[in-house]
Amino acid sequence: MIDEHVAAIRDGHTTLGIELGSTRIKAVLIGPDHAPLATGSHSWDNQFVDRIWTYSQEAIWAGLQDCYASLAAVVADRYGIELTSCGAMGVSGMMHGYLAFDAADELLVAFRTWRNTMTERASTELTALFGYKVPQRWSIAHLYQAVLNDEPHVSRIAYLTTLSGYVHWQLTGEKVVGVGDASGMFPIDAKSRTYDETMVTQFDRLVADRGHDWRLTALLPKPLVAGEPAGRLSESGARLLDPTGTLNPGIPMCPPEGDGGTGMVATNAVAPLTGNVSAGTSIFATVALDHMPSGDHPELDFANTPAGDPVAMVACNNGASELNSWAGLFVDFAAMIGADVSEGRIFELLFQRALDGDPDAGGLLAYNYLSGEHITGVNEGRPLFVRTPDSRFTLANFMRSQLYAALGTLHLGMQALRSAGVRPASMFAHGGMFRTAGVAQRFLAAAIDAPVSVGHLAGEGGAWGIALLAAYALERVPGQDLASFLADKVFVTSTVDSVQPNPADVVGFEAFMRRFTAGLAIERSAIESI
Repeated sequence: MIDEHVAAIRDGHTTLGIELGSTRIKAVLIGPDHAPLATGSHSWDNQFVDRIWTYSQEAIWAGLQDCYASLAAVVADRYGIELTSCGAMGVSGMMHGYLAFDAADELLVAFRTWRNTMTERASTELTALFGYKVPQRWSIAHLYQAVLNDEPHVSRIAYLTTLSGYVHWQLTGEKVVGVGDASGMFPIDAKSRTYDETMVTQFDRLVADRGHDWRLTALLPKPLVAGEPAGRLSESGARLLDPTGTLNPGIPMCPPEGDGGTGMVATNAVAPLTGNVSAGTSIFATVALDHMPSGDHPELDFANTPAGDPVAMVACNNGASELNSWAGLFVDFAAMIGADVSEGRIFELLFQRALDGDPDAGGLLAYNYLSGEHITGVNEGRPLFVRTPDSRFTLANFMRSQLYAALGTLHLGMQALRSAGVRPASMFAHGGMFRTAGVAQRFLAAAIDAPVSVGHLAGEGGAWGIALLAAYALERVPGQDLASFLADKVFVTSTVDSVQPNPADVVGFEAFMRRFTAGLAIERSAIESI
């Protein structure tokens, strides 16, 4: 088997996916059977600078180079061969946000990530104008808010893109973005698979008297559907990614995509009424639609799959970060007392301990809000842990309350999805939160009162998803859509573990959520007071 892998790497019968997540940049090299051959990673985190959540350009490129170097080192160590090329590659990144450049390709203001909740007025006005929800984190909301604020840089904007679009542009010279990522910049027409022309015209008229000489379509990257060619790795791009000069240019690249789209791909959730939950720094659920629901559903966002089909999304700004911070205290304590136990094992033990907690987490209450949450109307974050004198304060209940908190806002959004008449036939979970078997998966099933499946590659996440999109661009046959490719070529032999909702957990989670909803007044008071 090793010889087959060496031959695949040597002959370029591999595809490479790189995803820039919120706390980790990850690279996955997959073989002809679409299974990972090697992975690399780099840990990073956003910075809160001048009340803006951001990542610097220096951090982006240093992180990408370190991530790629770690992947190349694994290939060399495991297979005894240098990684010089591959059959195709792709880049993914956190969706939404605001990366604005001038005519000289210089970044005008610090990258404003999805995490910022500073565009409420823009979001409200654009939603009313379009008759289509425009969340605060969308690129168009950031642009319009900058217009409303009369920010000096606005008149100089020549190009606006996402994180994946930015990296792809620097690697290839192509100003394009996958249609799924594009749908987090501006509404997409599901028929034309490009920006909605009527809404573009409405926006241009809205800002026409502001003294800017640009038109919106001139600023935005061109949307591409999965499978379309998106350029090749340039000589300068190869050196950006691999300063050692080992990686050769000329590699075909698939359209860059957002982490929402790569999560759909990695969980085989692009066909109608399939869905997935991705849990990391943020947590969100996507469900591919067979029709657009009628009525007003402010808790729901609408986007598109990498193939351009519509999806409903429950997007929560806050996921597992606060849970990880608490677990980190136990890691520090273990180190302090000289315990010979790895960080991964500590996390695993804490997660497993939560299974011994009371179904309602013993009356404990937690909020994982490091930043604002539009679903609950909270504009900033104050992580909180609250208990009453008679709460059952045990480690098991504490850990269960933290896991419940990570899923609480998602629960509220999924309730809204059901009220809109959308009930997915299947939900697949992925992300680091699901690495410990049977814990977060079980609690998620209770939170959404539906079966939840996890595959053996759940921890590989979006980096594997973008590698699969690169494979689709390389391997697809005429007439083969993305859903068919995934079902027939990738997941046909895959095994998954599925759990049904535990009735006691469902009742317990509902009790926790009654406290959670009532206690939002505490969260709002903390924002005013601290």
